[in-house]
Amino acid sequence: MKDLTVGLVQHAAADTRELTIARSAAGIRDAASRGAKLVVLQELHCGCYFCQTEDTEVFDLAEAIPGPGTAVFAALAKELGIVLVTSLFERRAAGLYHNTAVVLEADGSIAGIYRKMHIPDDPGYYEKFYFTPGDLGFNPIDTSVGRLGVLVCWDQWYPEGARLMALAGAELLIYPTAIGWDPLDAPEEQQRQRDAWITVQRGHAVANGLPLVAVNRVGVEAAPGDAGNQHFWGSSFAAGPQGEILAQADTDREQTLVVTIDCARSEQVRRIWPFLRDRRIDAYADLMKRYRD
Repeated sequence: MKDLTVGLVQHAAADTRELTIARSAAGIRDAASRGAKLVVLQELHCGCYFCQTEDTEVFDLAEAIPGPGTAVFAALAKELGIVLVTSLFERRAAGLYHNTAVVLEADGSIAGIYRKMHIPDDPGYYEKFYFTPGDLGFNPIDTSVGRLGVLVCWDQWYPEGARLMALAGAELLIYPTAIGWDPLDAPEEQQRQRDAWITVQRGHAVANGLPLVAVNRVGVEAAPGDAGNQHFWGSSFAAGPQGEILAQADTDREQTLVVTIDCARSEQVRRIWPFLRDRRIDAYADLMKRYRD
């Protein structure tokens, strides 16, 4: 894989599912019109981030894969001739749901899926109530634009996931995301959190010698009742294999970024920084433990 033009669609949720999907579609079309061959959407892009509270009625939003959501976006991928990374609330069976990334090929077929492996449970992010942890492992998805290492949001804090994708031959790391500030936090703490989010992912790019794309939501989404709200910090970005920022969106507005990534650079970077060569796989057995007591 050499040069790849990638679109990053960062937008806010609208009042309805239909209007929110329309925003995603508009961003996809914009990116494709500017030459993108791969377009990445944010986490759970079909509606509001519903995990701010625990509500069993929300499970009605989940859908089968393939299903209505994949049909809409598959048609767009085929029409525009692009590979598209989507993020859907999957209904696998009654009482069994996943946070699932679906990669659609340029002909509209499903190239593969990834079920989010790490599931958070924090104030405003009650995902364990909704999502079963993924059971498909960390396996890249082969597409016409390359082998994509797709992970989702909370996965971005764990170097193991990125490493396993790299060890399986991923050529690009991709993170659809929904992350924001607590409005009650001091500005200094908000900045530290955003900086940490960017830094850890740039570290994954460096440690694996791979380019990386992260696409986040933007805007304020109110939770039902008095549960508060989330202020998503945008800042979607693409980084090169040495962690260099290639493009970055703002914190407070909808944007569609289009960036050309020189994926062939990974070969050169890994030659001067051969981290995979020097891994001491004979000494890492304790990584299989929860903690070294």
